[in-house]
Amino acid sequence: MAEMFARVSFYPSLLFNVVMEKTTSRNWFDRIDENIILGALPFRSMGDDLIKKENLKAVISMNESYELSVFSNDAIKWARLGVEFLQLPTTDFGSPSQENLFRGVEFINKFLAKDDRIPNLRTTPLPENFGTVYVHCKAGRTRSSTLVGCYLMMRNNWTPEQAVYHMKEVRPHIAIHRKNWDSLRTFYRNHVQKQS
Repeated sequence: MAEMFARVSFYPSLLFNVVMEKTTSRNWFDRIDENIILGALPFRSMGDDLIKKENLKAVISMNESYELSVFSNDAIKWARLGVEFLQLPTTDFGSPSQENLFRGVEFINKFLAKDDRIPNLRTTPLPENFGTVYVHCKAGRTRSSTLVGCYLMMRNNWTPEQAVYHMKEVRPHIAIHRKNWDSLRTFYRNHVQKQS
């Protein structure tokens, strides 16, 4: 039922996001730190600008494949632009799996400068490929903010509350629901508290 609702509501809610970005103070994307942009679905027309203006090196999509098919790039199209791509499909209005959250943080770690890398990850760093990772879902509010929260916790040794507070300071319209809080707290117990 949730998957069916997500599919039916995709285009109307994407249009709503476009209208909100044009008529309110909401940004399509926001820089969370020197390496991460948290944002809405990046349209194909945005690719070159993101590469030139934001030093874009990689994209993580929390979208299902049907959400990318019409307006956004998939792995092949991002590769043509020289951008690495990781898709961690999560049904809209849901929360990413713990496995996907960890995979996402490992992927981000490859693009951090040597001195900024998160220790104890199985990441194979790319020596000269540090730069920006754009993490997105449809609106850049829930699925993608859950992953970015996990990254912030691991990188800064923050609690879930500290990570969400920081994201809300930068991108006030993020929406962390109960299941997302549960995901953040589980990730914190399994990957941040254990390392402390």
